[in-house]
Amino acid sequence: MNKRIPLTAAAAGWMVQSDFDGTISVLDVTDTLLNRFGMPGWQALEEAWERGDIGSRECMKGQVALLDMSEAELRAHLDGIAIDPDFVAFVAAAQAQGVKVQVVSDGIDYAIRHVLTRHGLGHLEVIANRLVPAGERRWRLESPWASAHCARASGNCKCERLAEQQALHGRVLYVGDSTSDFCVSGKADFVLAKYKLIAHCEAQAIPHAPFENFAQATRLLNEVVRGVPAPQLVETME
Repeated sequence: MNKRIPLTAAAAGWMVQSDFDGTISVLDVTDTLLNRFGMPGWQALEEAWERGDIGSRECMKGQVALLDMSEAELRAHLDGIAIDPDFVAFVAAAQAQGVKVQVVSDGIDYAIRHVLTRHGLGHLEVIANRLVPAGERRWRLESPWASAHCARASGNCKCERLAEQQALHGRVLYVGDSTSDFCVSGKADFVLAKYKLIAHCEAQAIPHAPFENFAQATRLLNEVVRGVPAPQLVETME
């Protein structure tokens, strides 16, 4: 059996970055908003993005401009968004070990902060696209975290956000689930992967462990900061 590094010694060099939509939240929040409040045309933008004709930033900007909702309707909708019930415990476990948790998303900051606050997690740092009112029932999207060098032309370049935290903390444990996490996963020090991200990490030989929920992710977090090797991490989930 591999000798484990004492937890307090290993944890000092780690922080956690987590995607939000489909990772922390049960559903993609932006998709739920578009399905409920989107005017005609948002599906065509989605199809253009899927074909690779436009980047995710351009797609999201155009789709948000097609949302027809008041702020009261937005807040009421967000009150019904569920998150993984074990994410609160995951955050508590990380913070008890001195490990920072940061939410990094190509989604909408207003939505993420509202949902997290409802679950007592309003203190978490959120880096995402900015939702700005453009009228009583109109909105626009600003992307202060965009980068001209982003391979995905995203509104929030997750690779740059990861590099910033690696410079500050040393090592980043990245938690994600889908295509918006493909690029950044190859640069993270270790990945906890759900859904589509599992196959990507396997195909690219990216050090990772699969998980289905944050109860499992909490156990994996504890193993990662103790320095347990990747093969043994996977064995703990089987």
